[in-house]
Amino acid sequence: MGLGLGVRWTLHGDGRTPAPGAVVRPDERLSWPRTAGLGAQHVVAMFGASFVAPVLMGLDPNLAIMMSGFATMIFLLATRGRIPSYLGCSLSFVGVAAAIRASGGDSATVTGAVFVVGAALFLAGLAVQRFGARIIHAAMPPVVTGAVVMLIGFNLAPVTAATYWPQDQWTALLVMLFTGLAVVCLRGFWSRIAIFLGLLFGYGLSWVLDRVLGKIHSPLGGTEAVDHWRLDLSGVAEADWIGLPSFHAPSFEWSAILVALPVVIALIAENAGHVKAVGEMTGDPLDDKLGTAVAADGAASMLSTALGGPPNTTYSENIGVMAATRVYSTAAYWAAACFALLFGLCPKFGAVVAAVPGAVLGGITVILYGMIGLLGAQIWLNARVDLRNPLNLVPAAAGIIIGVGGVSLKITDNFQLGGIALGTLVVITGYHALRFFAPAHLKGQEPLLDSGTSAYDDGAEVAAEAERDTRP
Repeated sequence: MGLGLGVRWTLHGDGRTPAPGAVVRPDERLSWPRTAGLGAQHVVAMFGASFVAPVLMGLDPNLAIMMSGFATMIFLLATRGRIPSYLGCSLSFVGVAAAIRASGGDSATVTGAVFVVGAALFLAGLAVQRFGARIIHAAMPPVVTGAVVMLIGFNLAPVTAATYWPQDQWTALLVMLFTGLAVVCLRGFWSRIAIFLGLLFGYGLSWVLDRVLGKIHSPLGGTEAVDHWRLDLSGVAEADWIGLPSFHAPSFEWSAILVALPVVIALIAENAGHVKAVGEMTGDPLDDKLGTAVAADGAASMLSTALGGPPNTTYSENIGVMAATRVYSTAAYWAAACFALLFGLCPKFGAVVAAVPGAVLGGITVILYGMIGLLGAQIWLNARVDLRNPLNLVPAAAGIIIGVGGVSLKITDNFQLGGIALGTLVVITGYHALRFFAPAHLKGQEPLLDSGTSAYDDGAEVAAEAERDTRP
């Protein structure tokens, strides 16, 4: 069936389930009711992280889910249906948003800075399309990429410690324990939505504690201690059932842009890993589509942030759903995108999300932020980066400490570099400068980016895990 959506879907088998030992390829589909159900499953899989991110960034969750639907459509059209993927709000920008707001920026400043990142990502995609992945590897070898991803994740630690956790430390602790158990002990699809389950648990727990213990006296969002409800649902009652989300135009400030730009490195790593993992699982080498995927991600983020929404990126949670179901049909992703658009038109739904208690976010982000940072270590492991080599060790060590510790460098009275921006600059320039002066025996050949594995999931590991999860 051709819908002008970049692919012609043929019915797989009887349209009910994949044939034994077979997969539903991107250009195939199951029956439309089953395809719609799989689309809804993909929305649930990305739900936790994709709604936590805009809430943490201070942006409208309704607009976030709506723009994730549009972003997914853009991605599927650009890649002509070859790469099944859902694009949701990127957690890589949470630290950037916190840093920009801490220096006095507002939502327009945040989205303006991220718009520039989207433009840079779009141009990087065009460069990869033109010159191949070698150009990315030359500028950002795995030791650099891993260090930048690590410092971006660990830079978020003070946000949890100072803003979310103190609002209700016992709720935060219980949510952390529940989410950790869900990630480790649940199997298959349920483990993929552990963050979402942690949100539901924390939401219900906060409601029960309010009914049993009354208001809590604690800091609210980093302010002085006050009496407040753990779960404030007043905004839900006032919200309409149907309506448009709140749009706003971005504004551009150089200081905010420089803080945000390093995230380009993390996004390129995410996209490269996603394309590689999906290619391995479907048996269709997709290296030739890497540049297109990166550019599509950038274009989708530019559209979203131009309207006041968050940036978007490919979601590893949905890779897990595909591996578990053996259904890689892009028709399911078109269905998911349509569901997201409908959710975005329900302000009451967004108000429920925006009411997530800060302590619940504290319990979840303790795990989530740490996982983001440790993805950097996973990049090093996958690429076999040798940290015994001082050429790798010195710039990574210096940049990570600067990024995590919030070290700053005053350039003029009105401009300074610090945190993520300065740490990234030190890692990149430090590595290349030291490599220029280093003796020959320290300059070992490292694997190319397009022959590496995912920053999130190695395709073979995901498929193997999915097979284990389906065993009795």
